[in-house]
Amino acid sequence: MTLSEKQALFTVMIANLIHWADEKGYRLTFGEAYRTPEQAALNAKKGSGITHSLHTQRLAVDFNLFINGRYQTDTAAYLPLGEYWESLGGSWGGRFKSRPDGNHFSIEHNGVR
Repeated sequence: MTLSEKQALFTVMIANLIHWADEKGYRLTFGEAYRTPEQAALNAKKGSGITHSLHTQRLAVDFNLFINGRYQTDTAAYLPLGEYWESLGGSWGGRFKSRPDGNHFSIEHNGVR
């Protein structure tokens, strides 16, 4: 699958996640959807990301989650969304071993999740 094809698939998957979340009463707003390679390198240097971030390839998005109007920062709050995302074939950051990132939703590309 080409990068362009994977980006198109990711876009549809994200639309499905947003729609599913809305039906369940969750409210999502976009956090970081695109990151420049320079920003990814800076984040990696600071320990808050990786150099080859999927955000740079438009294959990852971070969401802000609101439940009953309250902004959620705990990874556990994202679990239902993460499980649904995984059922679509995506990778959820809440499962990252070294540093769980509950608001992160991506699809694997070249071995990066």
